[in-house]
Amino acid sequence: MARMHTRRKGRSGSTRPPDTGPPPWVKYTPEEVEELVVKLAREGHPPSMIGLILRDQYGIPLVKRITGKKILKILR
Repeated sequence: MARMHTRRKGRSGSTRPPDTGPPPWVKYTPEEVEELVVKLAREGHPPSMIGLILRDQYGIPLVKRITGKKILKILR
């Protein structure tokens, strides 16, 4: 819905916390995460699906926070 006295819509929404390094519960090293990304890509998964698999099955929330590189940069 629009705001009451303007024609704009609201700006609320969730934001990611600032990057402060890997979360403490992740037990994988950056090298292991890169190997997992390459392995999943060889199985034919697109980058978005790789991120979902790492999040749901391996407990890795964001590859960039652990390795310092995005999934596409690892695959190139």
